[in-house]
Amino acid sequence: MNVTFLKWGAGSLALLVSAAGVTTVLAQDPSSAQSSPAAATSAPQPAKKPTAAHYGNNKVGQRRENQQDRIAQGVKSGQLTPGETAKLEKQQQRINKQVAKDRKANGGTLTASEKKQINKEQNQASRNIYRKKHNAATQPDAKPKQ
Repeated sequence: MNVTFLKWGAGSLALLVSAAGVTTVLAQDPSSAQSSPAAATSAPQPAKKPTAAHYGNNKVGQRRENQQDRIAQGVKSGQLTPGETAKLEKQQQRINKQVAKDRKANGGTLTASEKKQINKEQNQASRNIYRKKHNAATQPDAKPKQ
């Protein structure tokens, strides 16, 4: 299985799986991305990990980055199937959109109650990531952990 991480500017996160289920592409959209969706069709590029400063040097931004890293690790190790990955990515996308909406409504900051709600949602997402990574479903070509 080939896993390629790309930056592009269309949406928060995207998961592309080929019809044969052989190639998985995860794309993460930093708000300042300058490349286009066409980059996903070009030759594979090396993984570029966003820095904590990119998402904001705060607990919400760090949590966002940690969750993405956990999902990416599950894909790389074969612990997550394409369907599981898509559901987890979609859940993260909903949380990220809510954070953006809340920040926009408050001049770029989050209120204490909004932070509490986001943390609650990320806790649930974290449990989902753990459960999906530790269930019996794995990628067909994944090697069992010894």
